[in-house]
Amino acid sequence: MQPDEALAALKQGAAQIISERELREKLALGRPLRVKLGVDPTSADIHLGHAVVLRKLRQFQDLGHQAVLIIGDFTGMIGDPSGRSVTRPHLTHEEVMANAATYREQAFKILDPARTETVCNGDWFRPMAFEEIIRLSSRVTLQQLLQREDFAERIKNQQAIHAHEIQYPIMQGWDSVMVRADVELGGTDQLFNILMGRDFQKGEGMPQQIVFLLPILEGLDGSNKMSKSLGNFVGINEPAQEMFGKLMSISDELMVRYYPALLGRDLPDKEHPLEAKKQLAFEIVQTYHSPGAAQTTLDEWNTRFSEKRLSDAKLPELVFGPDIEAGGIVSVVIEAYARAFAIKKSRAEASRLVKQGSVQIDGEKLTDLKASISLKSNQVLRMDKTHAVRIK
Repeated sequence: MQPDEALAALKQGAAQIISERELREKLALGRPLRVKLGVDPTSADIHLGHAVVLRKLRQFQDLGHQAVLIIGDFTGMIGDPSGRSVTRPHLTHEEVMANAATYREQAFKILDPARTETVCNGDWFRPMAFEEIIRLSSRVTLQQLLQREDFAERIKNQQAIHAHEIQYPIMQGWDSVMVRADVELGGTDQLFNILMGRDFQKGEGMPQQIVFLLPILEGLDGSNKMSKSLGNFVGINEPAQEMFGKLMSISDELMVRYYPALLGRDLPDKEHPLEAKKQLAFEIVQTYHSPGAAQTTLDEWNTRFSEKRLSDAKLPELVFGPDIEAGGIVSVVIEAYARAFAIKKSRAEASRLVKQGSVQIDGEKLTDLKASISLKSNQVLRMDKTHAVRIK
């Protein structure tokens, strides 16, 4: 591609680029750019929220550029404070490296290993003398660091900011110097940290990296950032059926945002929302599993819900104890969502599903919130149009 064509392609789905002019100039250099993405493996799993930035990195690779994946084996023990109202829990180096092994394996479902340089930032931070750390820290003022929105919010709410957290953006910025980054990718919450990299590169007499920000993907609840801790995520290593079912549960409004973020194109205007949602789920399963798995899950979903043959379908199987049954149908519905689909439902949400007739056992609607319930083995509990379980 010519620089203008490449810039137009790369801009699709971006939230902010600092600056487009500089990026075009770098694209015109006629050499592969070094495109940096730093990841702190604070957990072993990658979800679709992580995939947004990984897909953009793959796009750079497909245009002939070099991905530089920094495994934060050192910064991961601190934990990025970006967007956090509380200090992250400390991880040991062993925990971070165990997560990193799984993280790399999953990341290469998206990235091209042949065009990915993987490094650990502990390689340059661990040998640093304390004097070097002091000199590096002296380049940044406390006023600069405390301007960060998350730190300012903590001060306002009288919440603690620990000294090691203030070091984090300094370390991320120095990573850019060490890997000679031309471009750094990150979510919109990474603006401050990536700008720090530009400042350090300028101080070292190096060309400054481009800040390339991607939108942060909302989770299945449609309001909070996708997060494993919130239970509103779709993991790229999840079973195909579970992945498909979770995506079929999202709202139509959320689907408008998922299409460009996860598929790189807008939601089709004239397609029925249900069919568009099936297509989204199909393509995601196809990407992270296989075309065969995607077709199987689509056929299974149609059997379960479109053709209303739930009794013949392969469903998640759950055992409910007397304590859950004693709480009534609302408790049963909440428990089924949580255990079978990792979806958190409030009592108000579950009650609304019961009242509107969405909840059924073997096809019989349950609309009385106060009625006692006694579940039997092999019954099918349907909570809504896209979620059902089999009682064991």
